Amino acid sequence: MAVLGQARRTPRVRRTWPALAAALSLLLAAPLSGCAGKAPGDAAKAEVQRVLDRRSAALLRHDEKAYDTTGAAAEYTRLRALPLASWTYRVTALHRSGPGATADAELRYRIAGYDRAPIGVRRVLTLGRAADGTWYVAADRPARDAGQQLWDQGGVTAVRGTHSLVLGTGQGAAALRAYAGLADRAVPAVSGAWGTDWSRRVVVLVPRSLKDMGGLLGSSAADYRGIAAVTTGEAGGSGRAPADRVVVNPEAYAVLGDLGKQVVLTHETTHVATRAHTTAATPLWLSEGYADWIGYLGTGRTPAEAAPELARAVKDGHAPAALPTDKDFGFTSDPTRLAQAYESGWLACRMIAGHWGDARLGAFYRAVGDHAGRPGALENALARTLHTTPAAFTDRWHAYLRAELT
Repeated sequence: MAVLGQARRTPRVRRTWPALAAALSLLLAAPLSGCAGKAPGDAAKAEVQRVLDRRSAALLRHDEKAYDTTGAAAEYTRLRALPLASWTYRVTALHRSGPGATADAELRYRIAGYDRAPIGVRRVLTLGRAADGTWYVAADRPARDAGQQLWDQGGVTAVRGTHSLVLGTGQGAAALRAYAGLADRAVPAVSGAWGTDWSRRVVVLVPRSLKDMGGLLGSSAADYRGIAAVTTGEAGGSGRAPADRVVVNPEAYAVLGDLGKQVVLTHETTHVATRAHTTAATPLWLSEGYADWIGYLGTGRTPAEAAPELARAVKDGHAPAALPTDKDFGFTSDPTRLAQAYESGWLACRMIAGHWGDARLGAFYRAVGDHAGRPGALENALARTLHTTPAAFTDRWHAYLRAELT
């Protein structure tokens, strides 16, 4: 750690040659402990790493008996339904405590057929030591400030669709198959509008409750009350993350009708498809509006039906003066304001598709996201792909709102 501030002064020490010679002779006579072998702590860390390597290998080859020999046998039942292509731990620190210890570790795993690269999550393992001195895993839990994984909440059930994998806890296979059917319809719908330059597969996580949804996202459940689903890149939030997961709020999702459920899954699948071109340069009105635009394609919903809060504001003479900011999309904001933000973004994208064409809308989305940072991204993309300016675009959007919602 570098410390800024006043530099530390080192006092001068006058040494005579005999003193220096004596010190040098002692140094040469001392054993070079750093070259003599690993320190006890390093040896224990290496032993724990070997146990975790055996544990990972047993899980991947579905060898429950071998897994049990490494401890915490009940976790195998929770994990065995996951179709894993890889599963590895890397011990980053070992903390001894009496006869046992805790280990900080990075777990990296990849779901076969869905993840392009391993997803990394931070874990803390409680370790015990058997009478013969071998280490075993007593518990495996998320690190502090790290979100839960689905298996932390119970046994995982997996249902495969044509284009989807649905993983749930506390959910029957029949309920999960319904999600898979919706996701299987969403994937080709998104590809038809966006294109095929994405994996064309989606992983859907269905936790038991809203509280469990918050646990997966590492946040308060209250933040997602009334939100039917979210999509999250699980490898650091990068626009080029190796995987996205659609995380469902089963309580809010259950009150939707059949059309609403399909719109939601198609919306979230759009986020998965567009992730590589969704960056810090992309405003939320564009990313959310585009996802809604694809979600509502072919549904026959009119603007007034799909944007009731914005329609009410326009009729009351309170049409927004500008496109919504990112803050307007905060899950904890006023529900009416949040609804208007989504509806405003959707109508902006619908206007682009109607006036410039569907292909130009996709090109505009990519141009914004591919810009190096937020400043200038919209201006450059509007000029390059739509041949307009921010002021002219906003004026057209205002006129569009009045025409479509009054």
